[in-house]
Amino acid sequence: MNELKHLAIVMDGNRRWAKAKGFLAKLGYSQGVKTLQKIMKVCIEENISNLSLFAFSTENWKRPQDEIDFIFELLNRCLDEALEQFPKNNIKLRAIGDLSRIDKDLREKIFLVEKETRACNLLCVNLAISYGARDEIIRAVKRTLEKGLELNEQNLSQNLDLPLDVDLMLRVGNAKRLSNFLLWQCSYAEIYFSETLFPSLTKREFKKIIKDFRKRERTFGR
Repeated sequence: MNELKHLAIVMDGNRRWAKAKGFLAKLGYSQGVKTLQKIMKVCIEENISNLSLFAFSTENWKRPQDEIDFIFELLNRCLDEALEQFPKNNIKLRAIGDLSRIDKDLREKIFLVEKETRACNLLCVNLAISYGARDEIIRAVKRTLEKGLELNEQNLSQNLDLPLDVDLMLRVGNAKRLSNFLLWQCSYAEIYFSETLFPSLTKREFKKIIKDFRKRERTFGR
């Protein structure tokens, strides 16, 4: 049985979920947060130690400004809740991506939650904000060279935002692509594509996906 320690999720379909129900896109994102809360509980139940979430990509900056503003307003509220709940539940927050593009006050709140949850070790939530895998790799190369290190696989890997291989990449929302998310870390990840829009992802389906992963044969190219 495969051990699932690092799960990465592309949380797609929030806007389509809202549109299909005749709601504003904002409600789709809000419902997505509720789904995420259920997912974190299941991760703890299933002894998954790292959960990486694609919250906002480098490409998402091209979306309408009012939508971007709402996403970050929602993130701000989620951080307030995390600041209160994560330490109580032994959950750690780690943000990855080019955070320099984010509003200073929000960036400082992210750093505060990271600081307050640094010692937590039950579940680490890796939140990808203003993130793109190609951008991450370029920044990792620059870090490696700035440190005077030889440019090789080991040194580059250690200078990524997230130097941790993914076991399972879950893409919901019916699209079958990686969308520039953790490309280096997913070199030998198993991939599961679900047609379910993220706000509709149930605990039952999520557990079924985990069960499917554990039954797969992983060869890592051997």
